[in-house]
Amino acid sequence: MADAYIFDAVRTPRGRGKADGSLHEVTALNLATGVLRAVRDRSNLNTSLVDDVVLGIVSPTREQGSDLARIAVLNADYAETVAGVQINRFCASGLDAVNMAAAQVMSGQSQMTIGGGVESMSRVPMGSDGGPWAADPSIAFKSYFTPQGIGADTIATMHGFSRDDVDAYAVESQRRAAAAWKAGHFKKSVVAVKDQLGQTILDHDEHMRPETTMQSLASLKAAFGTLGEQAGFDAVMTQRYPELERINHVHHAGNSSGIVDGSAAVLIGSKEAGIAAGLKPRAKIRGFSSIGSEPSIMLTGPEKVTTKLLKNLGMKASDIDLYELNEAFASVVMLYMKLLQIPHDKINVNGGAIAMGHPLGATGAMILGTLLDEMERRDLSTGLATLCVGAGMGTATIIERV
Repeated sequence: MADAYIFDAVRTPRGRGKADGSLHEVTALNLATGVLRAVRDRSNLNTSLVDDVVLGIVSPTREQGSDLARIAVLNADYAETVAGVQINRFCASGLDAVNMAAAQVMSGQSQMTIGGGVESMSRVPMGSDGGPWAADPSIAFKSYFTPQGIGADTIATMHGFSRDDVDAYAVESQRRAAAAWKAGHFKKSVVAVKDQLGQTILDHDEHMRPETTMQSLASLKAAFGTLGEQAGFDAVMTQRYPELERINHVHHAGNSSGIVDGSAAVLIGSKEAGIAAGLKPRAKIRGFSSIGSEPSIMLTGPEKVTTKLLKNLGMKASDIDLYELNEAFASVVMLYMKLLQIPHDKINVNGGAIAMGHPLGATGAMILGTLLDEMERRDLSTGLATLCVGAGMGTATIIERV
C-alpha cells in the first residue's frame, strides 16, 4: 500500500451556533467553500490534481443536504473533474472523512484528496435529519436508547467523577484554550470567514468563556436530571446496568461541548502527488480505525478504538507523544485518561470543545489539524486524534511527522 501524507490542514473559527452567532449568516456551503479555497490558495494548488473531496456532515438535510461536498467543489471554483461526497458517522464524521480520503490514496485509487467537514448548527439544528434510533420503539427499546447526556452522567456515576471533578476539567479546558489563542497557537491553521466584500466576519473561536471559574459553574443546574428522572431515561439506564442504584447528574452546558458553526479541510496525497504539486508533506497517516461500543452509554468508544488501533499498528499508548480527544463531555476525556493512563499534560493541551465548541461534522478534521500544529510546535513525532460517536462507536487516527 502507498503512504498517505498530510500537506495542509485548515479550519474556520467556531461561531456560536445560535441566531446571534457571528456565522449564522453564513451557509454551510459557504463555510465549506471557504476552507476549500484556503487549501487551494495556501498551497498554490492546481485543483485538477485533486481526485476527490470527502466532507463529514452530521445533519445532511436542507442547506446541508444533497451532496454538499460536490456543490462546494463547484462553488470554490475547483476543476470540474474533482468529485465530492459527504458522509455521516455522527461526531466522528470529519475525522472519518479524512480517513476515507486517505484510504483512497493508500489503496492507489486516488493520488490527491481532501477530507474534512462542515456543520452550521445555527441554521440546521442538531437532529434536523431525524432517524429511527430514538423515534422507532422497536430499536430504541432493544438497544436501551438514552440521550448522550445521560450516558455522560452514567460514566461519571460508574467511575466516581463528582460534580467538582467535571467542573474542574471544564475550567482547565477554558484556561488552556484562552492561553493557546493568546499565544497564537491557532494562527497557522485558522482562516477567517469573510463576506462577499472581503470584510472579516469572524477570526476567532467565539464560544470561549475564559472567565469561567468553579464558582460560576457551580451556579449552573445539571442539564440532564429532568430528562433522566421525569422522561424515564434514568430508569432505562439502570435497567441496562442494574448495578447502578441511581444516576448522579453532573453535566451541564459549562462542562459539555458547545454548539457552534464551522468547517475544516485536510489536504492529503501520495508522495508522488506532492512532488507534482510542489508540496512538502507535514505528516504521514500511520493508520486509522473505527469500532462499535455499548450504545446506551454511547460514549466509551475512544478507549476501545484507541486500543484496537494501537494493536493493529504494533504500538502502545506510551508510544503516542500527544493526544486529541473531542471534549463531548468532561467525563468522556476523564475516563479515557483513566483507562489508558494518559497524563493530562499529553492530551487536549490547547483546550477543546468544552471551551471552543463542537461543530459536529467538522470537529474530527479540526482536532487532527490542531494535533499536527502542536506536534510541530513541540517538535514531537507521533500523535493520535479520536472521538466518541453517537449510537456507540469510536474513531481514531494516528499521524507521524515527516
